[in-house]
Amino acid sequence: MRKLLFFTLLLSACTTVTRDKSYSLPGRNYYEELSNPVQTSSEEWAGVTSDLNVSFADDNLRYPKEKVPLVSDYEWATSAWKGEKVHTQILIWTKKDIPALTVKLSDLADEKGNKISRSNTNAGFVRYVMTDEFGEGCDKRTPQKYDSSLVADPIDIIDSIYVKSNTVQPVWVTVKVPSDIPSGNYKGTVTVSAGEEYVLQISVDVSGHVLPPPSEWKYDLDLWQNPDPIAKVHGVELWSDEHYRLMRPYYEMLAGAGQKSITAFIIDQPWGPDHVYHRDPTFVKWSRKKDGSWAYDYTVFDKYIEFVMSCGINQRINCYSMITWDLKFIYYDEGKGDTVSVYAKPGTQAYNDLWEPMISDFTRHLKSKGWFGKTTIAMDERDMEGMKAVMALLKRIDPGWKTALAGNYHREIALDIYDYCIIIRGKFDDDILAQRKAAGMPTTYYTACGEKYPNMFSFSPPAESTWISWYAAANGFTGYLRWAYNNWTADVLHDTRYKTWPGGDCYQIYPGPRSSIRFEKLIEGIQDFEKIRILKEQYSGEGNMEKLNQIDQILSIFNKENLENIPADDMVKKGKVFLNNN
Repeated sequence: MRKLLFFTLLLSACTTVTRDKSYSLPGRNYYEELSNPVQTSSEEWAGVTSDLNVSFADDNLRYPKEKVPLVSDYEWATSAWKGEKVHTQILIWTKKDIPALTVKLSDLADEKGNKISRSNTNAGFVRYVMTDEFGEGCDKRTPQKYDSSLVADPIDIIDSIYVKSNTVQPVWVTVKVPSDIPSGNYKGTVTVSAGEEYVLQISVDVSGHVLPPPSEWKYDLDLWQNPDPIAKVHGVELWSDEHYRLMRPYYEMLAGAGQKSITAFIIDQPWGPDHVYHRDPTFVKWSRKKDGSWAYDYTVFDKYIEFVMSCGINQRINCYSMITWDLKFIYYDEGKGDTVSVYAKPGTQAYNDLWEPMISDFTRHLKSKGWFGKTTIAMDERDMEGMKAVMALLKRIDPGWKTALAGNYHREIALDIYDYCIIIRGKFDDDILAQRKAAGMPTTYYTACGEKYPNMFSFSPPAESTWISWYAAANGFTGYLRWAYNNWTADVLHDTRYKTWPGGDCYQIYPGPRSSIRFEKLIEGIQDFEKIRILKEQYSGEGNMEKLNQIDQILSIFNKENLENIPADDMVKKGKVFLNNN
């Protein structure tokens, strides 16, 4: 039944492209979710004694829309560092329609009258989207091959919501603890209004530790950005003033997660024409003159880089790419009066003739802007011979050039790549890892469509998004990379499935911008990584080997093999007990 429905829903998604300029205006953008492929059990709901039910719930679970939840908790008690963002879920399940459900948080105050203002709190309605299943991971996805289901993931930006009878409505509750607040226990309430009011209790125990702001986090987060989908989904012209206005909250949201790198395209379609639903347009216009010379227009590149830096992402510029996935390179040919695509393999004369003039000119331009020192030429899953050819070309032009690679581990060039990210199944040699970290080189790992776990698909257990950063801490990585922040698909608010990869693989947030359960859980893990780092520095300075050994013992459980038998949630909760008690 559900596989047949998959086909029907997929056809619907392919014919509906959402382009609604009200996406970014809270209170004006309610949308209907897709029909649930799972039939609601009338017998199960008949057993619910109250028409309306409210409870706190585990933020590491995605609760089915149609199933009566087995929870009954009217108080949320948690611990937090100063400067930390903490969250939980509330579930509302109802036997009758709710025309306008609202959720409001109060100030939180301690016994002395110190307050966490309600402006530091938020309650967002969690919406349901269609997903599939892992299956074979990276493969062509046909309707007959994979099952489909509705899952909770987007966190909406509306003030109230209509809730149908015999359904569950999750609410994502967030408290941002100010960094300058006194330590203590802060209490407040959440009021759920659905014709009548239900009041739940909140208690946040704020410790003496301080988490620095995201701009000062050491964690190397790299979620690749793409400006084109934002223009397409909002229905505005690419690179227009309105496009830049709409992009700002998306990039500020990413900066708030500690993002370090700007993703910049220096050639059109670096991953080929069928990589994503929307395009990967170049920020640099290449023109081959009639006399055979080259001209490069950096107008878009300059404005875009300056814009993203103004949003708080300003440490690195990773330029994609001198090795495209199909080894085809697109530029405008004045003699032909049209755009052309040429094939060129790294290391060949044709390749050098294409790239040496561009890199020479690009080097001069970057230096004139003061950006050369923070710029890399970045490659994605390219072989070692190709990397060597690119690095040789770059060094011929300027020895100061740096490169980035997300791909397999190659010991031979591991100290020559500045920003090196390896797939989770790979491993840096201990001596290489130590040398890279001592030199201050970003040394990270990534997961992609081929990893069933841990991952950040729309059907992945939410705790895996947090686990990812615990794994980074346990294995000596400086952070984590994922290929897509916002490469949205055809009907993004309704359907996370795509023709090639598991559901949700192409993005971590939704238009609006709307956050997601998995994006919020990723931030949680990054905060934990920073806590671990801070505590390690503290204990090292104190010479407290007992505490350092305790941290190492806790981190030792965070390996991929353990995920086969131990849920990510269990491991993370065990680690948090230590963080919250120290």
